[in-house]
Amino acid sequence: MAPDLPITMSAFKPLIGLSRAELEAELVAFGERPQAARMRARQLWHWIYHHGLSSFDGMSSIARPMREKLAATYCLARPSIAREQRSNDGTRKWLLRFDDGQEVETVYIPEEDRGAVCISSQVGCSLTCKFCHTGTQRLVRNLGAREIVSQFMVARDSYGEWPSPSGERMLSNIVMMGMGEPLLNFENVAKALRIVMDSEGISISRRRITLSTAGVVPLMERCGQELGVNLAVSLHAVTDELRDEIVPVNRKYPIAQLIDACRRYPGASNARRITFEYVMLKDVNDSPADAKALVKLIAGIPAKINLIPFNAWSGAPFECSSDEAIERFADIVNRAGYSAPVRQPRGRDILAACGQLKSASQRAPKRVAEASTPAPLPV
Repeated sequence: MAPDLPITMSAFKPLIGLSRAELEAELVAFGERPQAARMRARQLWHWIYHHGLSSFDGMSSIARPMREKLAATYCLARPSIAREQRSNDGTRKWLLRFDDGQEVETVYIPEEDRGAVCISSQVGCSLTCKFCHTGTQRLVRNLGAREIVSQFMVARDSYGEWPSPSGERMLSNIVMMGMGEPLLNFENVAKALRIVMDSEGISISRRRITLSTAGVVPLMERCGQELGVNLAVSLHAVTDELRDEIVPVNRKYPIAQLIDACRRYPGASNARRITFEYVMLKDVNDSPADAKALVKLIAGIPAKINLIPFNAWSGAPFECSSDEAIERFADIVNRAGYSAPVRQPRGRDILAACGQLKSASQRAPKRVAEASTPAPLPV
């Protein structure tokens, strides 16, 4: 069953993004007895996350009077699509607008028999990594669980992939690699991913979800323990001197602490390797000496290294390493026993490639921003 067309209904109370327990509590407050609320919550969960409905009209297992009553109070709206772009290589990018007018970008990257949805966790970013276009946009606010889950639901709407397929899927994987640092919005990201992983709804396996962090060390172990998703680490340099400059969070959590956290990441094994992301910057971090230092740095960690050709934007301060330099770097890493695939840039023509996402959202007025400003880096 295809979902109804999404509409924005900010005057109604949203149900998307509530946990199962919160949904039951909401229905009790709505007037249902606890036992009935539990049953009703399971019905709603099924229709919202398995069938992808965005209105109550098609929920045939719920009596019409109850559907009308629910529709008078609640909504199942997604964010609105402010702009959609399609790349020549099949990549698709949506600029999504939320109820307060703030916007983020979400990207779908197709492969031959599957594909990944790249989801944002914040409007803007506070980490200001020098090679990342998102880092040139000031942090506006964290996204709520509803806004995170809804990005994947918009992608499914666009591809008509409802009900949730039990076999092969086009939208098979999720990567928390969009705008923002996921671990600086951990509570909302964790809540959203638990909804996505629930087997009675969207049902994406934790093995098909990868969370990328620039290195917020205190929350990495908690991520592994509570979510068990795959971990990707934006490394990009092998010395504190360079990483302090291009990945400023390193000044708070230097490389030694980051690598130690990777060694302790729950569930890491040869079957579930940690991915180290390494953007290739010409004459900055792409020498044979850098490659040898990288191999030495991660020795003993079940890992692979994604080499990412730098994706430029207007005014970018770096150039991409030459093909020869990337090949030489990869060869050194491969000969040391690590897989070092070179990530093929996707969606460059629509600024949808790694490190290119950015929206035009601006920080809210001071009194609003204060209510939604993320906490400082954890100690």
